[in-house]
Amino acid sequence: MSVDRFPKYGNVLFSATLVRGHIAKFHIPYLKWFKEHGWETWVAAKDDYPDGDCKIPYCDHFVNIDFARSPFSKQTVVAYKQLRKLFAEERFDIVHTHTPVGGVLTRLAARDARRYGTKVIYTGHGFHFYDGAPAVNWMLWYPVERIMSRFTDVLITINDEDFKRANKFAHCNVEYVQGVGIDLDRFDSSGTVFAKRSELGVSNDDHMILAVGDLIKRKNHQCIIRALAELDDHYKLFICGTGVEEKSLKALVSELGLGSRVSFLGFRKDIPTLMHDSDMLVFPSIHEGLPVTVMEAMASGLPVIATRIRGVVPDLLKSGVNGIVLDNDEPGTVADAIERLATDPAKAKALAVAAMEDSKCFAVNKIVSNVASIYMKVLA
Repeated sequence: MSVDRFPKYGNVLFSATLVRGHIAKFHIPYLKWFKEHGWETWVAAKDDYPDGDCKIPYCDHFVNIDFARSPFSKQTVVAYKQLRKLFAEERFDIVHTHTPVGGVLTRLAARDARRYGTKVIYTGHGFHFYDGAPAVNWMLWYPVERIMSRFTDVLITINDEDFKRANKFAHCNVEYVQGVGIDLDRFDSSGTVFAKRSELGVSNDDHMILAVGDLIKRKNHQCIIRALAELDDHYKLFICGTGVEEKSLKALVSELGLGSRVSFLGFRKDIPTLMHDSDMLVFPSIHEGLPVTVMEAMASGLPVIATRIRGVVPDLLKSGVNGIVLDNDEPGTVADAIERLATDPAKAKALAVAAMEDSKCFAVNKIVSNVASIYMKVLA
């Protein structure tokens, strides 16, 4: 089906566990695409804005669902009943659901709707079961996703490992789309002069290391802090993000005597400018689906050092070509990579240029177009 033949009217529902934490971050361009094609748009998710002022661009109807991230929470039953009520009252042509718990409950609640023509699409933003994942993840989530694929018309995966695995277990069509897309223009800093280095007290002789991500164990920020302790005082680390590990990470910084060299910047809206003025991004995450932070750094022309995990290799980085990929996260290994990159500006520049070129395939308009082709295919 071509775009010209796409139905001029319909009802689409996007669901995910959180509004601010997921829908607002990743799916506004898709809601916009449906509005531009005359569709009525719905969002079912939990309002996680601190002030309760939930305003979603391009969304006609918002339904606040009491999702919990844990499938064992008592709120899970409440959320399921709320979704069942929604599907009993409204008819949707397409349901596009996201996040593990949100995806499971939405697909279960939409079982009857599928009998009347509703098409259900689920995007797995990185399965909980992956090479090297804890056994409990495999015991719980692998059978769940295998069963849930029976209530799914299309399963979209966002990295190579998940795509190959889904093709082995899924009872539905499987597609591979490279993430949710990034706004390349937002990270294009050509001809722009920023002053973040001076604002943050970074001299021309210093090496500005950036880390971006929630302060949770999975992001492995402690690894970078320990690596910094093995480098001289000209290396400064700036960590963007908030989370439950903030207290323990600050305690580690104090313990290692790095208080003057590590800054916790909290939640930031100026990530593009910080990336422009930094010397490198260090991303030692333990596991990811397809890390947006790495894609944003690539688009910014910021050299990346990352661990060899699903979603980074082979999907984003080729070590020595458009970034540096580490086989382990030992502090000495990370420190050595940081020092090698910092002392070889020609190599850093070559990696950055290659990464910027590769980032073009993650342009949001291109990714939206790819997903739109799946919408058209499922309705054909």
